[in-house]
Amino acid sequence: MTQGLRVQGQVFCALALVLIVASMNRIRLDPLHELLAAAALISLLGMPHGALDVVLARKLFGVHDFKGWTVLSLFYVGLAAGVVGVWFVAPTLFLCAFLVLSALHFGGDPSAGASLPARILYGGAVIVLPALWHGAELQRLLGWVVGPTSAAVVASMLSHAAAPWLAATVLACALQARKSRLAACELAALAALSVTAPPLTAFTIYFCAMHSPRHILRTLASWHVFEGRKALSLALWPTLAVFAVWAAIGWLMRDSSIETRVMQLVFVGLAALTLPHVILLERVRQINMSARS
Repeated sequence: MTQGLRVQGQVFCALALVLIVASMNRIRLDPLHELLAAAALISLLGMPHGALDVVLARKLFGVHDFKGWTVLSLFYVGLAAGVVGVWFVAPTLFLCAFLVLSALHFGGDPSAGASLPARILYGGAVIVLPALWHGAELQRLLGWVVGPTSAAVVASMLSHAAAPWLAATVLACALQARKSRLAACELAALAALSVTAPPLTAFTIYFCAMHSPRHILRTLASWHVFEGRKALSLALWPTLAVFAVWAAIGWLMRDSSIETRVMQLVFVGLAALTLPHVILLERVRQINMSARS
């Protein structure tokens, strides 16, 4: 593990500890301010890591000309539109698929020495464990995204899985500590944060302080300083494009409550961007495996 990733992991654990203590002492923002703060942080600190996909496409697949960028854009927009379509017609299926895909994607955060069971438990921690102590609040949040009926179905499934998931996570932490104390601390911090903190707060801290910066650090680690600066500059444009689309959709949804509007913009938007993001990263992983074999 590089020094940058080690420091980033330590920062996440420290932030998680602060939020755990605050949550245990019932210190939190009022619900609306918490929602707005979470949306702002996820948008400004979490979402932009996906913009590096254009850099990966350029570096690994030779996407340089207008035709290449057009094909890549159509790939992204088409998959994103398909995800939004599923949200419209089958919200329960949408939510289940989004949560499973997110858990699998988040499982890539731990260091290379993490076992497969530890990765699975890690990836699902911020999704499953909030249902242990905050089931009603989690259901309310999901209801703003997919409606109360679908939210009740999914929240019930998460609630039944939460206690066994926590028990398995505690065991995984003990086993992981033999190989890497920091990896075990990261898993323990994420689990404790997910259990104690309000669900939206736990997800925001994880997404903005762990998942997004870890992806960025790993992506830039193999590039020279000049390439890294150029990559960040190139990634700016898709980030601004996403914000522009969000602003337009938010204006069209102006008759909805602010809670519904914000939750749907953030999490349906996340789901729409996650599918092409994960597909591209899987293709990158396959290329890297082929290069090593």
